[in-house]
Amino acid sequence: MTSLSKITGLVAAPFTPMYPNGELNLDLIPQYARLLVQNGVKGAFIGGSTGEGVSLSYPEKQQLIQAWGAVDEPDLQKIMLVGGTSQSESILLAQQAAQQGFDAVAVLAPYYFKPATVELLAQFCIGIGEAAPEIGLYFYHIPALTGANLSMIDFLACIDGRLPNFRGIKYTHNDLMDYRQCLLYGHGKYDILWGWDEIFLAAMAMGARGAVGSTFNYAAPVYHELMAAFEAGDVTRAQQMQDRSIQIVRLLGKYGGIATGKAYMRAIGLDCGQFRLPVRNMTDEQYQAFLDDLQTIDFHAYASQMPVMA
Repeated sequence: MTSLSKITGLVAAPFTPMYPNGELNLDLIPQYARLLVQNGVKGAFIGGSTGEGVSLSYPEKQQLIQAWGAVDEPDLQKIMLVGGTSQSESILLAQQAAQQGFDAVAVLAPYYFKPATVELLAQFCIGIGEAAPEIGLYFYHIPALTGANLSMIDFLACIDGRLPNFRGIKYTHNDLMDYRQCLLYGHGKYDILWGWDEIFLAAMAMGARGAVGSTFNYAAPVYHELMAAFEAGDVTRAQQMQDRSIQIVRLLGKYGGIATGKAYMRAIGLDCGQFRLPVRNMTDEQYQAFLDDLQTIDFHAYASQMPVMA
């Protein structure tokens, strides 16, 4: 689908549901997709950091593609993270995502043998995109985890015109100057999706209108109100919504990081299990303290609402 347009609004990065034994709980995905759609989320960025893509085996990634590919939600754009350290594996996954009707795939910078230049990174992405030309391709920029600290404006200039199905960047970094330059590149031709939830308002001031985030899974109403307030010129209200976002993210840090997101999902009624090692999960006692903290920040007043399933 090479006509993928820019995404305006929220793209959630879904957690990969798992059973207590750590195996994939794919039966939960149709309900998960309905949760996103009914809370106004425009897309799902599957198998990313939040989705533990790097912790899944190749067969599990295939199963995840098949399960999300079978989701019948026309209003939900589906993007699959396919790589990765192996270009050849990324190609196979991209081709399968295309066959399963995904709108786009995303590619990480290799994080073991790291690309030393934007040209090498562009070549890596082009090889994947050319092997699946019918599907859009995003680059997932998250240098805090990949260690690939390359300029994205230089990367855009390098890949521009070389891959027809290149769509843009999922920008998970706090360099707002570089981000702004990427938005403006080529008269705004690329889709530069913001990826840092707790400073989304700052990115909106720089021009962001689409974002990918983990907290959109369980707190989408916060960001809908933030965006509406900003568009209406009510900066004070937008700041208040960003403050609520920061409260949510601070609890992520308090209880150990990314795995706390699955505790948030459990709290709204969709138990996705735990994260795989080496990520640390909270204990039962910590979860009870976490629920108390949710009351303190009045989380349920603006949490995503579970869908009523037929």
